Amino acid sequence: MRDRRVALVWAAFVVVALVSCVLVLRRDDHLSDLHIYYGALSDLHAGRPLYEFKAANGGPFTYPPFAALVLGPITAVSEGVLQGIWLVATCAAVVAVAGAVGVALTTRQSRRPLVVAVAATVLMLSAPVQSNLRFGQVSIFIVLMALLDGMGVVPPRLRGMLVGVAAAIKLTPLLFVVYFVATGRYRDAGRAVATFLACAALAAVVLPGESWTYWTVAVRQTSRIGNLASLGNQSVHGMLLRVGVDEATLPLLWAGLAALVCAAALLRARQLTVEGRPGHAAVLVGCATVAASPVSWTHHQVWPVLAAMLLIGASGVAQRAAGVALLAAMVVSLGAVLSPVSARPGVQFLFENARAIGVCLLCLVGFGGVAVAATRTARRPAGGRGWLRVGVTATVAVAFFAVQPLPAGADPTFKAYALDDVVNPRYFFVCRGPVECAAYGTDAPVTFGTRAEKTKVRVNGVVSPQVTRLEYFSAPGGAPRAIPLLDAYPGSRTFSFRSANMAQGRLVAYASDGQAIASYDEELAAALRTTTR
Repeated sequence: MRDRRVALVWAAFVVVALVSCVLVLRRDDHLSDLHIYYGALSDLHAGRPLYEFKAANGGPFTYPPFAALVLGPITAVSEGVLQGIWLVATCAAVVAVAGAVGVALTTRQSRRPLVVAVAATVLMLSAPVQSNLRFGQVSIFIVLMALLDGMGVVPPRLRGMLVGVAAAIKLTPLLFVVYFVATGRYRDAGRAVATFLACAALAAVVLPGESWTYWTVAVRQTSRIGNLASLGNQSVHGMLLRVGVDEATLPLLWAGLAALVCAAALLRARQLTVEGRPGHAAVLVGCATVAASPVSWTHHQVWPVLAAMLLIGASGVAQRAAGVALLAAMVVSLGAVLSPVSARPGVQFLFENARAIGVCLLCLVGFGGVAVAATRTARRPAGGRGWLRVGVTATVAVAFFAVQPLPAGADPTFKAYALDDVVNPRYFFVCRGPVECAAYGTDAPVTFGTRAEKTKVRVNGVVSPQVTRLEYFSAPGGAPRAIPLLDAYPGSRTFSFRSANMAQGRLVAYASDGQAIASYDEELAAALRTTTR
């Protein structure tokens, strides 16, 4: 019977993997990061600078030069063939990661095949793995190397080397070196550092110009990675940017919080190692890299999915409830799915930053602290009090966020468009030309339309002659955003801007005397509901 269940779960995994790969290949922008790797390395082989490459979507090559050496062979085949190989390799890496999680979840050999199959299927369904497939990312391979090395399942003489190689490709696994030191694995830490330096030195010999550019210039240019304030960056740094922390305060506040998260995670990981649970410890350290890194895109966030499965596999009610909540946040985008029911901006902020908040709580509470609590509660008969405590805690947390008046600066997606953008039909869609815009010359102060996209909402319209100023409030309690009124066509003025969502949006029009003559909030929400049906 167990063998049959294992076969059925693996069959489900294969179906999910095949469907996911087909859907990825049908996208217009499929495997865009792999395309960047391929194009940048093709340019490098042709003698052009690696870090001056820009793909059609504007994406540059952002990894250390050793990554170019590792990825160099991908140009030996056509890009179409490479895409197929990469998708298969990504699915294989998911299975390997699930196998390591299975070792951490159960010591019973008879149950492990089923646990591994379930873990692989859950991983494949999660947003981070789907993001790895969609973009053709290396993140899943980085997680696999760091996880195997952190768990100590590689041969003793090679331990630490996988972390060194992974860090030479992507810097965040360097935190595992500190973990090795904290747990007394000094030789592993030494091998990791030596391997990292050897990889960097090899790259410096083979690619001296690129190495100099990366380590002196590119490594500090975080803007090359993308808009760090966007919702995709679920790190402490990204969350602080979305809150609207002052630029002068941000570096110190971020450094202090990142240090706190890492210190707490490392202390817990040390305790877990002593207790003989290196898998839990390695996953906890991996989660700390997600929280503390300046940027943690969705494809970086495989670690929290693993943590959620380990929590669900625990014995206590609180751990399992926390695991279910974290897994739900990692499988779906709560900010997008639950935005229609978020009555307060603070609750919407909680939904939109659920992954970052969940990872921080995991690191600060940690598997170590949870393990101590689990040991005590396991000796008591199960009852309803555990669920009551979980329910009360969750209610208090939501209530806390519900009363938070987030500033308008908490909307990192906001952008008002200028006169040069009028020709773009994606930004200006209500009227396109003087005749269409003149048709909107009604008595209404503002006539507008909305258009919903995956991560933002666009608002475009025209204003009557009596309107001299237009402002948008993305959330209560913050400063308004000025919306430029553009003389694009004779006899009419148009405007256009984008925002994260309209759940708390309010558009206010003012007359020449400074008095508000019209305010739109319910109308914005109603228009948005119409566009998303």
